Amino acid sequence: MSEYTNDTDNELLEKIKNDDKFAMNALIERYRSTVEAIAMKYINSPLEKEDLVQEGMIGLLAAINSYRCDKGAKFVTYASRCVNNSVQTALRKFSRMKDIPPSNIVTLEEDYFENLTGLSAEDEYLAKESVSTLTEVLYEGLSSFENEVLRLYIVGCPYGEIAARLGKNPKAIDNAIQRIRKKLAGVAF
Repeated sequence: MSEYTNDTDNELLEKIKNDDKFAMNALIERYRSTVEAIAMKYINSPLEKEDLVQEGMIGLLAAINSYRCDKGAKFVTYASRCVNNSVQTALRKFSRMKDIPPSNIVTLEEDYFENLTGLSAEDEYLAKESVSTLTEVLYEGLSSFENEVLRLYIVGCPYGEIAARLGKNPKAIDNAIQRIRKKLAGVAF
């Protein structure tokens, strides 16, 4: 790893484009303190420091994947902006999520149906079977990539952010969501 310490950011980015994982690790380590410093600006927010840093690291990875030196900005400037935006986006999402009343959140756990009144034994059985089938399709019928896309999509992430987090392009995310929809449409309840 020490062979990368004298490389400039642009040299490391060029090596990363050629799938050099050590260059990626070197650049991430170089900017870890920057990510932590940006996260600390939001330490009085409702999110914990580790969560803020993690969101910042997602922003750093997005910056690494999308930076173009021909646009005129230095990488440090671009990366700092991406990290800051990622942390702010996470805070906005958290703020929206905390406003959802707990009564509106539906669990997929078995005991959910035991707390409902007014369901006949047959309806309760059918509901449990439906959830069981859906859960099986979600965990076994979808690839790990599709499961991750679905998880991020369900929590409200836009295609662009899902793409950045997973290191894919937005079209790949759209294609995955279309495949998920087709698979779920074929599930018989």
